[in-house]
Amino acid sequence: MQNSWVMIKRFKVLVIIFTAMIFFAFCGYLFLLFGGSLVFNEAATYLPQTSKVVTEDGTILGKLYSENREYVSIDEIPEHVEAAFLSLEDKDFYEHSGISFPAVARALYRDILAMSKVEGGSTITQQLAKNLFLVNDKTWMRKTKEVMASIYLERNYSKEKILELYLNEVYFAHGIYGVGTAADYFFGKDISELTIDEGALLAAMVKAPNTYSPYIDKEKAKERRDLALSQMEKYGEISTEEMLSFQAKTINVQTHEQEEEPWLDDYFDHVLKEVEYVYGLSREALKRGGYTIEVYMDPLMQKIAYQKMLDDSFFQASNQKVDGTFVLMEQESGHLKALIAGRDFSFSEINQLHVAKQPGSIMKPLAVYGPAMQLGEYKPYDLLLDKDIDYDGYHVKNADGQYDGQVTMYEAINQSKNAPAVWLLDQIGIDYSKAVLEKMNLTIKDKGLAIALGGLEKGLTPIEITEAYRTFIHRGQWTESRSIQSITDSSGEIITPQEQKTTEIFNQQVAWNMVRMLEGVVQTGTAQNGDFSKALAGKTGSTEHPHSPGNIKDAWFAGFTPDYVMSAWIGFSEAPAENYLTTGSEAPTRLTKSILQEIDKHHSLKQNFEKPNQVKELPKPIGELPVITDLSTSIEFGGFTVIQGELNWTVADDERIVYQIYEQREEKDKLVGEVKGKGNYTVGLGDVFQSKQYYVVPYNPLTEQSGQPSNITTFRE
Repeated sequence: MQNSWVMIKRFKVLVIIFTAMIFFAFCGYLFLLFGGSLVFNEAATYLPQTSKVVTEDGTILGKLYSENREYVSIDEIPEHVEAAFLSLEDKDFYEHSGISFPAVARALYRDILAMSKVEGGSTITQQLAKNLFLVNDKTWMRKTKEVMASIYLERNYSKEKILELYLNEVYFAHGIYGVGTAADYFFGKDISELTIDEGALLAAMVKAPNTYSPYIDKEKAKERRDLALSQMEKYGEISTEEMLSFQAKTINVQTHEQEEEPWLDDYFDHVLKEVEYVYGLSREALKRGGYTIEVYMDPLMQKIAYQKMLDDSFFQASNQKVDGTFVLMEQESGHLKALIAGRDFSFSEINQLHVAKQPGSIMKPLAVYGPAMQLGEYKPYDLLLDKDIDYDGYHVKNADGQYDGQVTMYEAINQSKNAPAVWLLDQIGIDYSKAVLEKMNLTIKDKGLAIALGGLEKGLTPIEITEAYRTFIHRGQWTESRSIQSITDSSGEIITPQEQKTTEIFNQQVAWNMVRMLEGVVQTGTAQNGDFSKALAGKTGSTEHPHSPGNIKDAWFAGFTPDYVMSAWIGFSEAPAENYLTTGSEAPTRLTKSILQEIDKHHSLKQNFEKPNQVKELPKPIGELPVITDLSTSIEFGGFTVIQGELNWTVADDERIVYQIYEQREEKDKLVGEVKGKGNYTVGLGDVFQSKQYYVVPYNPLTEQSGQPSNITTFRE
């Protein structure tokens, strides 16, 4: 009886234990089945993809990534590439539910014997789960999470999607992720073009990429590739004959010569800045998003500008720290074609294109002469005061220290005179000038007349100056420059940018007048230096060194051809006394012309500016009025009672000069007539017994200025 009770008791204990085991096993099963959601992180399934910046012709400026990965869909991957990975890594992939329990049991048994983690029994799903969601260690808890996450993936994703993620996630050494990137890196091919043996080599590398990379150990890479081919033959993916044929082939991968293309960095850096403020995409987003950014850069123009920037003959300075920038923008569209951010710019340095600098005299057309003509009160041949004037304690000197009393606006621009610019700014008003500048996105805090000479507290960037000068060649319209043509995301959707800003600044007549005046600066004024025979207009500028009196800190040329707008700056980013230029604005002027001349050899630039139909032509200036010293007379008899006198003198070459003929009288001399471009005039003498005296005064109809009276000549009886 007692024995029976003991047996019953033992039976109950066994039942309880067995029931508990079943219960806990069931709980464990449910935990494994549904606990994967605790490990799963959907964001991790969006693999980081490489963003790249390319030109229209396919030139790659640069890439941005946290992991260098060109994502490819499962449809783009050849079946034989998939087969190579499955044969080597997980032959039962399409049969299991994420876990291969025999393989796991075998791995656990061997780990227990070794008292450490020595073998893996992971399926492709498990490998993906580990790489996506778990830290890469070999703890027991990690394995449990891996199983949970694998089951979750299999329940919520198709086999095709799991394999697609896996093939895009795997690492191939050398910073390469995914089969798409690997195909290009190792073979220079699109993934769709891979051969069977090439696909086998990629599959072979996955186990230990830093061991089996052909760039690290070709012999080991071949051994592992041949193993992959053997596995493919074993599971019927290729025939024995094919296996032997492929195994006989040597490993052939492309060589990676380091291509130095430093001229691309400048443009690439600006593009990244534009991506942020025009498209609202951060650099972190670019590092993960797989965006393709197509830009307007012309590779040839960019390279030409870069190479010219290395020519020391344009950079005469006290030391080798001298720097420079160059901007070339298409005038019709505002598209940036070339950007040089410095003589030796590298990606991590300060981009001088984005650094405000003192603009000097290139400010005069923007802040003074353009706005003055826009008012309608001043024209190119109006006279401006050229005197040493005290503006409540502010004095300005011309560069040569000479004052002409009065000069035309045309001449003031042509010779870059300071005094007329300051006088005219005082006449039109600083507030009005600043309002015009603000419409060109040039917001300055300065309130003094030094604005006329580019003496600004903060300064302007080279790109801002280029945008502003575009108003003259583009019929008075300002537009925001753009370097980016389009951005598409990894799924091919186009990202919408902010609208490109445009503003009407000057009327077309004002803009054309400025084109002609600035063309004159290049032909006969301060921008004559350098060689370029085709259409070019522009303005020079320089700034005095703040700590080295008499020396120059910044030198500029800003201008345009019929098709392009450009600015060139030479100077120092920092201005201690020992950093100064030994030449002025002639250096950036020569640099610009040299770049244009080289571009013209490949892309023919226009010979002349074309006047818009709606505007009047601005005549060229009339030179210095002649001093007439050879006025002479002769008498002609025209009949019985008519006697005529002929006045003769030597004329100037410019046929537009008007010659006014005066008869000298006791009270007030009388204007008796005028001729244009001629050196003779006929007068009726009337009374032959009366002497008459005449003289000639040359007159400039553009400026309405009169020259010196000629010698006096007399008609005698």
